[in-house]
Amino acid sequence: MYTSTKQDEEGKDFRFYFDFEHLRDSASVLNHSQFWADWTQWRKKDRLSLHLVEDFHVTPMKLAEVKDTLIMRKFGSVEPDNYWYRVCEGETESVIQRPWHLLWKSRRLMDIVSGIASKMNWDFDAVHVVRGEKAKNTALWPNLAADTSPEALLATLGNKIDDGRHLYIATNEPGTSFFDPLKDKYTTHFLDDFKDLWGENSEWYTEMKNLNNGVPVEFDGYMRMEVDTEVFLRGKKQIETFNDLTSDCKDGINTCKTSS
Repeated sequence: MYTSTKQDEEGKDFRFYFDFEHLRDSASVLNHSQFWADWTQWRKKDRLSLHLVEDFHVTPMKLAEVKDTLIMRKFGSVEPDNYWYRVCEGETESVIQRPWHLLWKSRRLMDIVSGIASKMNWDFDAVHVVRGEKAKNTALWPNLAADTSPEALLATLGNKIDDGRHLYIATNEPGTSFFDPLKDKYTTHFLDDFKDLWGENSEWYTEMKNLNNGVPVEFDGYMRMEVDTEVFLRGKKQIETFNDLTSDCKDGINTCKTSS
């Protein structure tokens, strides 16, 4: 789960995760509260209607016949990986692009990324190991658990990463001791090895507390994912789960993209 409450929590400040100043300078931004206050009035006055979509598999093309005034997408715990940006995948990808040029990661989080890379002297390799619920679901990912076992990782990485290298492991495996066998060949690093960068004595903690009207902010799962990904991308070599470690498809059996 993404918070200590074991639940996704709505209503968190956008600025915790993304660079709001850049977004505001690059695009028109509507205030959430003001929009819904206005919408309530418009709906009553003009009898407007709302169509709610909660699954990224519902593509824009499937909504062509919807007659409602407003179509709203809400992303939550319908299924794993149910994130807004996945609407832009598959058949939609050629016509709707993800607005990454507008959404920059929070400067405060990127400072943590730089701090982690600096502690490894900017000279490390990285591997992204997806396990968690996907590794348990052998119906959709029949080989993932075996292909990401310590023994399999040692065999695969041995052909890709030199012995003795600093190896950053970005993973959703809850216990990092799972990867202890890799220590015989590599100097391993994990996100929590650097928790002082967001702890109570860190600049991040102080800045976020000030941003949140004096209330401490949890370094939650979404922040962890953002930082983990960005550190991974700074590795000299980058080994991905679904491209390099296993033949399973990212979205489950029979969903791999075929190259034309």
